[in-house]
Amino acid sequence: MMPAQRDASLIEQKQAALRVMLVEDSHIISDLISENLARIPKLRLLGIAETETEALSMLQEQPCDVLILDIQLRQGNGINLLRVLSADPAYAKTLKIVLSNHVSGTYRRICEQYGVQFFFDKTSEFPQLQTLLSRLSQTGIDS
Repeated sequence: MMPAQRDASLIEQKQAALRVMLVEDSHIISDLISENLARIPKLRLLGIAETETEALSMLQEQPCDVLILDIQLRQGNGINLLRVLSADPAYAKTLKIVLSNHVSGTYRRICEQYGVQFFFDKTSEFPQLQTLLSRLSQTGIDS
């Protein structure tokens, strides 16, 4: 192996996987998302939370690069979760993505106010989410 190839290989090995956490209370949807995320190289799904409380606990135990969340949850909701996270500087660099059936302009504005960078309609924009995550897994969050 040539020195340049070896250096490139070492850099690639050192590049950490994109750490993703999902907050979704529908098992059907979370299974679909996790199956599709498993196909993206350099992406690691850290866990799936079904409630606001569970999500907060998981995030405190294990930081993530990307948080994907639904607005409506079994207990609590994604907007309350975003409100809590926006008040904590520890989550300032976490990329927040909403994937929801509740896609009105009002929800979008509220979510943006709490730091959401991307907002996708669960029923029609899932491929765009996959494309975004594939790109981020290759280039990193800061690109």
